[in-house]
Amino acid sequence: MNKINNISIFGTSSDAGKSTITFVIAKILQDLGFKVAPFKAQNVSNNSHVCDDGSEIAIAQYFQAEVLGVKTSYHLNPVLLKSGRGSSASLIVEGKVLTNKDVREYYRDLDLLKPAVNRCFDYLDAKYDCVVCEGAGSPVELNLMDKDLSNIFIATEYNTKIILVADIEKGGVFASIWGVYNLLPEKLRKNVIGVIVNKFRGDLTLFDEGIRIIEEEFNIPVLGVLPYLPFNLGFEDSASLKNFVQQPKNKKLDIAVIAYPYMSNYNDFEPLIADDEVFVEFVSSNISLEKFDLVILPGSKLVIKDLKWLKETGLFEQIKNYKKDICAICGGYEMMFENLEDIYALENEEALKEEGFAFIPDDIIFEKEKILEKKTYELFGEKIAGFEIHHGMCEKYPLSYEKQNFKGTFVHQIFDNNEFRTKYFKSIKANYVGFDFQEYKKQTVDNFISTLKAKLDVEHLIKSIS
Repeated sequence: MNKINNISIFGTSSDAGKSTITFVIAKILQDLGFKVAPFKAQNVSNNSHVCDDGSEIAIAQYFQAEVLGVKTSYHLNPVLLKSGRGSSASLIVEGKVLTNKDVREYYRDLDLLKPAVNRCFDYLDAKYDCVVCEGAGSPVELNLMDKDLSNIFIATEYNTKIILVADIEKGGVFASIWGVYNLLPEKLRKNVIGVIVNKFRGDLTLFDEGIRIIEEEFNIPVLGVLPYLPFNLGFEDSASLKNFVQQPKNKKLDIAVIAYPYMSNYNDFEPLIADDEVFVEFVSSNISLEKFDLVILPGSKLVIKDLKWLKETGLFEQIKNYKKDICAICGGYEMMFENLEDIYALENEEALKEEGFAFIPDDIIFEKEKILEKKTYELFGEKIAGFEIHHGMCEKYPLSYEKQNFKGTFVHQIFDNNEFRTKYFKSIKANYVGFDFQEYKKQTVDNFISTLKAKLDVEHLIKSIS
């Protein structure tokens, strides 16, 4: 196929649906025979994934690549910021932790990151017919436009065609479209090929007059009005996590996931949210855990801070005295040891030591070198494909620990494994049946894309980027 114009997906607000629209547009182009890759210059997220090349990128770009069947590498997301100690953030550039930086310092030194963004974009641009670039937040925060790598910088530097995505559910859709379009620099306004009105609930024909206003009075083509569809996959941040929908028809298990302030990698729980036999509740206050069959302690970006939070809320005592099943993953696993020592002040303002749950007879030491590993592990009697991403190390149980009603591991994505999940849940509730998560995932993605594709003006899209 011939090369076509690269595309930028700009939201007219945060959480407008840029991540999903990015992979929908990319998949439509791929199905037409083009080689397509997703890209986001800079992401801010505690949810990351280890790539095929052993680097680390945000979960959204990993998921987009997974949908497209594209090999994953740091090129898809060259700059990633994760919550750090105080006002600092952990800065990951081209897949590796560079430093902890104060956020103000980060913005001051932004120009130093542009070469990394250019290198990664140029690499993809040379390999693919089209790069679909996800923006970040709103592209016209006037006080930050000169510090915006994902929207203005990419669109200007590479002359991308621009699609605006507006969230009608938030209200003010006309103002947001008009405002963003008219606040864009003139050069970029000329590159806007249309707007997608997203998350419409009810009869789409009710917006026919809205389409006329946008096209005739704003002079912006409408590429489509898309229905609101719950999509319980690829959770990028806490905002998208709040949107999940569960209606288990054959509920067998109630599961509590402890949602501490710095919870990370909650994609681990997508198989549970998708499960027709499981109800998942994210617990963020000291409610009684007695009604749950299983309590899960998830990953954490700031483990000792979240451990202290558990103690302050009273959840620590509850979990310590909980007699039913407990599962702990990564940061949650680290909390289960006797002591946690941040000797280099990697996660805290100063070096400190904190007592853990003492379920596991060993200590956790936070080392400077981060473990980034993606492979198939021998875990809990199964071969499980997953990944590790942690600073915490221990001598005796460097991968997992199992005893009576407790299972813990550093490995993410254990619940994606159908055999392990089914066997584990059956041991808790004998009448649990189980399901094929991979088949569910494929069908959900395919149905989502085909439903939205039918509502998009694909012909206008192709004409505008050819």
